[in-house]
Amino acid sequence: MAFVAATFACIAASLASAQTVPFINTEDATLSEVDVGGGSVHPIVSFDVRNGDYARGAYDDDDAGLDRVPVHVSVGGAAMLKRSADGQGTLFLVGQSSNGFHAPRPDERSRPRGWYESNTIVGLAWRPVDGLSAAAAYAIKASPNGVASTTHEASLTFLYTGKDVVGFLAPRFAATTRTKGQGGFYTIVGIAPAFPLTRAEDGPTLTVPVSVGAGWRSFYAADSGDRVYGSGGVSVAQPFTIAGAKASLQGEILALFRDRQLRRLDAPGGTTASIVPLATISIAMAW
Repeated sequence: MAFVAATFACIAASLASAQTVPFINTEDATLSEVDVGGGSVHPIVSFDVRNGDYARGAYDDDDAGLDRVPVHVSVGGAAMLKRSADGQGTLFLVGQSSNGFHAPRPDERSRPRGWYESNTIVGLAWRPVDGLSAAAAYAIKASPNGVASTTHEASLTFLYTGKDVVGFLAPRFAATTRTKGQGGFYTIVGIAPAFPLTRAEDGPTLTVPVSVGAGWRSFYAADSGDRVYGSGGVSVAQPFTIAGAKASLQGEILALFRDRQLRRLDAPGGTTASIVPLATISIAMAW
């Protein structure tokens, strides 16, 4: 769910609210902002259905198509540790666990067979000035049914959403190194400008997420060298309120553009096409 939380943040920002909290994506460690209610502890949950599972531009257990249609359930939250004089949070403990389920392949024999992915990330986020968020995070990525090895990752990540031209683009950057498993280094830079589709405060919003990611020093696989991909598309989200939560229903379509070697690494399980279409329908809720 590389841009699910990011798009939800853009929608939430248009609603009247007490405060926002930073949130870290389990897949690529990018930061977003989520609109929440009052208080200091804020649960955040999301659910999505996809046509495939690709991580950082590369095949990750499910090829793009309608064969198995993986679903992901994420549970997490943010706790304010420090506030500024005006009551807004400046230091946060944030984290979430994202768990993937699909119809298992014949080789996925360990139980629970369908629970193929469990990614958990915890971080300390800081807002030194209004609109700028930075975080240090640590992630553990495991496979409950044993089809993939466990990896650990340490990341530094940044997001700017100030009330200026640059903030409108919502630029973000993350750098990741693996501390366990396949080594290497990964960087991603992206933007996600949002455009209200109506004048209503609770109306739908169109977001245009664009990013470029690169794996350095054989990050993707042994002897894979330096690999690059791009991602771009659109998402439309509709905010609403349910069970006291600020929620958003989102539909997103992305296209992945991969270099030749990254495409070849997907064989035999994934497609070796230059362009991979990915679609996601999701719902996110925050209290």
